[in-house]
Amino acid sequence: MLKKHIVPFSVVATLFILAKVFTYQMPLTKKSLFKEEKLSSTITKTDSIKVEDVVKPLSLMAQLNFADETLPLGDKRVERKMKKILAAHSYKNTHTNLLHQKAAKWFPVIEPILAAYGIPNDFKYLALVESGMTEGTSTKGAAGIWQFMPGTARNYGLKVNGNVDERYNLRKSTIAACKYIKEMYKGLESWTLVAAAYNVGDGRLRKQINNQNQDNYYKMKLNRETGGYVYKVISMKQIMEHPKRYGYKKPRVLLAYNGE
Repeated sequence: MLKKHIVPFSVVATLFILAKVFTYQMPLTKKSLFKEEKLSSTITKTDSIKVEDVVKPLSLMAQLNFADETLPLGDKRVERKMKKILAAHSYKNTHTNLLHQKAAKWFPVIEPILAAYGIPNDFKYLALVESGMTEGTSTKGAAGIWQFMPGTARNYGLKVNGNVDERYNLRKSTIAACKYIKEMYKGLESWTLVAAAYNVGDGRLRKQINNQNQDNYYKMKLNRETGGYVYKVISMKQIMEHPKRYGYKKPRVLLAYNGE
């Protein structure tokens, strides 16, 4: 009889002890799970920060462009040439004060005309390169803000005679320049090449493209003036848009047009 009672009692006692142990371990398990969840959350946040999300400042060459057409990155020859021409257009080497005054006067007229003809805004800097640093007629006979030759000016609707020379009329000559630029773009299909053609002539540039079997301006072998022309335009754009970088320290009012 005693053995019969001992067996059930032992079973009940064992179950009671196990229940106590289980109840004691429950908070620890819950606490442990909470720690794991917190740790997992922390790891997830850390992992979400990727290398590509860290913004690195662009190099100078990566920032430069003409009409949104970039320079070839990694080309040391192009980089050296660009830096050399940029240095030549610093404040101490350029009539920067005069250039900013001309830009403040010319750009409000030029910009809407370029936009109306669908031509990139950067072409306004050609006017500064062409005639911003000099006045009058060139030795070859080109004149006005856009430095038109008499024959070319007449072809695009300007009056050039003994009494009238519309090459000096900013609005009319800009319209003529837009017509000329747009016509060149139809064949060249590159704004950079159009800028170079504006300097050397459309026919001459096309001939060089065919002879060299090359239509990348930066890789072409051109005469010294044309080979540096687009670099000069880009340099002009830089000193106009970021004058303080290049030593310009005149009153802020003169810089208002470009937001600097």
